Amino acid sequence: MPSKKSPARAPKRARVLAYVGAYTDRGKGIHLFEVDQASGALTPLETFAVPNPSWLEFDAGGNFLYATNAIADFAGGSTGSVTAFAVDRISGGLRPLGAVSSGGAGPAHLSIDPSGAFVLVANYGGGSVAVLPIRADGTLGPASDVQRIAGPLGPRRAADAPPGSFADSGHDAPHAHMVSSDPTGRFVLVNDLGTDRIYVYEFDRAAGRLIANDPPFVQAAPGAGPRHVAFHPNGRLLYSLNEEASTIDLMTWDARRGALAIVQTLPTLPAGFEGTNFPSEVAVSPDGRFVYAGNRLHDTIAVFAIAPRSGRMTHLRDVWTRGSYPRWFGWEPSRKFAYVLHTRSDNITIFRSDAKTGALAFTGRYVGVGNPSMIAFLTV
Repeated sequence: MPSKKSPARAPKRARVLAYVGAYTDRGKGIHLFEVDQASGALTPLETFAVPNPSWLEFDAGGNFLYATNAIADFAGGSTGSVTAFAVDRISGGLRPLGAVSSGGAGPAHLSIDPSGAFVLVANYGGGSVAVLPIRADGTLGPASDVQRIAGPLGPRRAADAPPGSFADSGHDAPHAHMVSSDPTGRFVLVNDLGTDRIYVYEFDRAAGRLIANDPPFVQAAPGAGPRHVAFHPNGRLLYSLNEEASTIDLMTWDARRGALAIVQTLPTLPAGFEGTNFPSEVAVSPDGRFVYAGNRLHDTIAVFAIAPRSGRMTHLRDVWTRGSYPRWFGWEPSRKFAYVLHTRSDNITIFRSDAKTGALAFTGRYVGVGNPSMIAFLTV
C-alpha cells in the first residue's frame, strides 16, 4: 500500500506591524498596532513609554528601532535624546537599550546612513545636526560630531506665501528640521528652516564626521522655511517642501559635486487660496510618477504628477485628509493603504492608494491616537 502523505501546509503569512510615535502631552509614547492587510485597519497591541518620540527609524534588518525624543532636558542638561530599542521579531515588542544625547535641543528627525553604522539627528530646537555611532549590539555611542548651523536668518514672512498668510514657525534662529544621506551615502543634507537653506556636508565615515561641502548649501526663497525633502528614485532629482511659503521645490542633484539647484517651484495649495497654511511631509512614489505634499490647516495632501525625464511637477488633485493638522503621512509596505496622522484632531485616517493614478480614497476608518508624530512599519 502506498503511504499517505500529509497535506502540505500553506506558508504562514507575514505580519505587518505599525509603530506610531506620539508626543507624550496626550499620547503614550510608541503605540504598536497590527495592520490588517486586507482592509488597512490598525489593531492596537501595546504601548511603550518614551518621551516625545518625534521620529522613528528601523535599522536595515529590522532588529533595532531608534526614536528621537523631542525634549530639552536630557540627563539634566539642555539637549534632547535618541533612544535605541531591540525589536522582538516574533511579538514586535520593544526592549529599551538606553538613550544618548542628541547633541541639541528638540530633535525632530533622524535617519540611518546607508552603511548602517551611524544615526544622523536633526535638532530643531538646537539648530544642529549630530552623528551618533551605532555599536555592534545596536546601542548608540556618544556623538562623534555635532555641527551647529550659524547662517543668516531669513525673514519672518515668506516672500512666496499665499496672500494673507501669517505663517511664522521659526525664523528666530536656525532650526534643523531634517537630515538625510544622498543615495550614494557620500553626502548628508540638512534642511534648516531658520536660514532657508539646505546644507550639504561630505560624510567622513571613517571618523563619523561631517565636512562642509563646496558648495555648502542651496538657498531657498526668502522666508520659505525648508522642512523635508524626498529624493526621486533616479537619484538625480529631489523635492523640497517649504513650511512657511507653502511651496514645493524641484531640485537637480549633482552626486559628483554634492550640488543642488532649484529648477521649479509650485504652490502646495489650490489656485486662489488665501490665508495661513503649514506644509508638513513630502513623499515620492517608488515608480517616480507622483509626489505628495501635506498641508496643515488646509488639511489636504496635494498630489502632483512627475514628468518622466525632467521631473517637473503638474498639480493633479487635493485630497482632504479627514482630520485636523496632518503632520505626517505614509504607506504600509504593500502600498495599498496610506495613513495620515493628525496632531490636532488626535487621530489617524486610512486611505486606499491607487498606484496607477496616484489617487487616495478614504476608507472611512479612523484610529484615535493622542498627538501622533509618524509611523514606522515592520514586516515580521
